[in-house]
Amino acid sequence: MNYYLGLDSGGTFMKAGLFDASGKQYGLARVSADVVTEQEGWVERDLDELWANASAAIQQLLAATQVSPADIKGISISAQGKGVYLLDKAGNNLRHGILSSDGRSLSIVKQWQQDGLPQKIYPLTLQTLWTGHPVSIVRWLKENEPQNYTNIGSIMMAHDYLRYRLTGAIHAELTNMSESNFFNAQTGTYDSDLLNLFGIGEVWDALPPLIKPDEQAGAISTQAAELTGLIVGTPVFGGLFDVVATAICSGITANDNKLNYVMGTWAVTSGIATEISQMDYNFVYGHYAVAKEYIIHEASPTSASNYDWFANYLGDNGVLDHVAIQAEVAALPVADSALFFVPFLFGSNMGLGIRSGFYGLQSHHSKAHLVQAIWEGILFCHNVHLERMRSRFPAAQTLRVTGGPTASGHWMQMLADLTGMTLEIPNIEETGSLGAAAIAMVGAGEYANLNDALAAFDTGSRQRQPNPQHFTAYQKKYRRYLKLVALFKEFEESAHD
Repeated sequence: MNYYLGLDSGGTFMKAGLFDASGKQYGLARVSADVVTEQEGWVERDLDELWANASAAIQQLLAATQVSPADIKGISISAQGKGVYLLDKAGNNLRHGILSSDGRSLSIVKQWQQDGLPQKIYPLTLQTLWTGHPVSIVRWLKENEPQNYTNIGSIMMAHDYLRYRLTGAIHAELTNMSESNFFNAQTGTYDSDLLNLFGIGEVWDALPPLIKPDEQAGAISTQAAELTGLIVGTPVFGGLFDVVATAICSGITANDNKLNYVMGTWAVTSGIATEISQMDYNFVYGHYAVAKEYIIHEASPTSASNYDWFANYLGDNGVLDHVAIQAEVAALPVADSALFFVPFLFGSNMGLGIRSGFYGLQSHHSKAHLVQAIWEGILFCHNVHLERMRSRFPAAQTLRVTGGPTASGHWMQMLADLTGMTLEIPNIEETGSLGAAAIAMVGAGEYANLNDALAAFDTGSRQRQPNPQHFTAYQKKYRRYLKLVALFKEFEESAHD
């Protein structure tokens, strides 16, 4: 039997999954992936530790499944997008990797906005500008770490770096790099004029050759085989942006009536289209894993990671009983509490630099009230993105939801009631790993194309219907949340007056 390995590098875990050609999962290994936060707004990763996490996850997976590594016919990687992972001119780690949730370039992005740069680049890149984009981070390096800047040899993202450690080959994968602002969406390749607009033209030669998701990038090296237990020469394919991997596994397609909701470190709403539409709002378009299709998405780091952060504080000895707290939250009146939570611990979707916080906290509020407010705030952040996406996809009636919160029936009911939409929750434990494995199947020739692979998978899903009686209450509280965030924004901006 042929097996395929999907590696998923996420915000909190490195995961390795093993699947057969029908998409059946034979094993999954998780290794905690720590971040380095030495200064406010900085979110980094030690690159050697990142590679050690990947190696350990693969080792654990092989040990648990006891599948012969010789039967693994392909490997691919799904990973967080954006951010910067750098090699020096000798091919060594240049510094810590910088994640997409990093905010150190805030002043640079604000200046670019004042200069009207986002409006200049959008027709070329179909991208917005924010602190986690590679161009923003590289410009910060130029201004603050000039020695590192001049020694940049290769600019990569997370899965590019891991693929390099597996194979020794340097590439930049298309679905991720198409959203980097290095990439011209009109020409389909890098654009030196863009780099000059950002004031970073010196790094042109550091942009690696582009590679498609299902294109073979190399093979497992001798050194990687020794560290992981894989066989030397096992094919390694380009991989993909984790938002794309999740969209693949959600089953959404171009021109259907479904959108994909990802609830993880990031709040993501995605749809698939075959053409670019001119609209008043600048939607983000990236290359999809299917040729001649685009993934359109709204995203911000405002999702379930906010709850995860609080769970360490709200639990006993750092452990929160999620089953018990769900029951307590479900017993509370629907959207009735005057307590609000703004989930901007890791970034905002309503303006640069807005901070997180509770409002309305009183002595009678219980732990359940706090959790209810956190869950509501996260859903409200998602709803900001959903309202924009529904203007682009007006026929959307169903949300295909993935991520950790799908394990909570009450939280999912809250989502259905707030949006008034039917939820479909795929029966897939890890969409990142399976999406990556599906790409490896196509690359290895198991299937002629991605659609054939997905048609062969039998994952199924479960539904949750909205309660119309609760829609008005949630929408009323959501509108109040928007007013509160506007005040948060005004307060933050006043600090700079």
